[in-house]
Amino acid sequence: MSLNISHLKKSYRSPDGQSVPVIDLPSFTLDDGEQVSLIGGSGCGKTTLLHLIAGILSADSGRIEYSLGAEGVVEIGGLGESQRDVFRGRNIGYVYQTHHLLPGFSALENVLLGMSFTGRPHDPAWARRLLGEVGLANRLHYKPEKLSVGQQQRVAVARALANRPRLVLADEPTGALDPRTAQQVLELIRNLCREVNASLLLVSHDLAIARQLPRTLALAEINQALGAARGTPAGAAA
Repeated sequence: MSLNISHLKKSYRSPDGQSVPVIDLPSFTLDDGEQVSLIGGSGCGKTTLLHLIAGILSADSGRIEYSLGAEGVVEIGGLGESQRDVFRGRNIGYVYQTHHLLPGFSALENVLLGMSFTGRPHDPAWARRLLGEVGLANRLHYKPEKLSVGQQQRVAVARALANRPRLVLADEPTGALDPRTAQQVLELIRNLCREVNASLLLVSHDLAIARQLPRTLALAEINQALGAARGTPAGAAA
């Protein structure tokens, strides 16, 4: 599944009622199976952009198109909220900076819950295999409180891949981890994406993480809203 973004804009209202541009992205493409990182500091619109791509937020204007091969092209802005939820559940895996696991459920149950929003039957064998791939075969029935932070994030990675998504969005997935664990989690994400033939779009402030992907872009250089907020062209020197 490939992604094509054109003329994408999103603004928020400030407390005094002014419109504050957050995303102004003339164009962006992600090819089928490609792995791309977006680098940027706090407040540059990384999470907002991923939420727009996933259909969690609606854009003010512009197009976000998914090419699904024989299934045609889907423009996510043309879908209703419930349709976006189904599309996201079937096609997109999301890895957050913090794991967002349900505390009352085991690692296995959290991964199985990741399969609950697509209309497809649960696949316990695949869930167990994923947890084995992330090194938690002996922790299937542990609840999050019994797992380390790194192990919790590994469960979150397995959950994001539970539906064999065509695209994985990773929002600072290693930001709360020590360097060694961060490297392990990054490698797990990349390897599992290859296994299910999913494209990967990862955003991070960490150059050491971001530059390991084949293509790295600075969000400040492609998001014109950042330049508008400073009164300078995006990517220009301050």
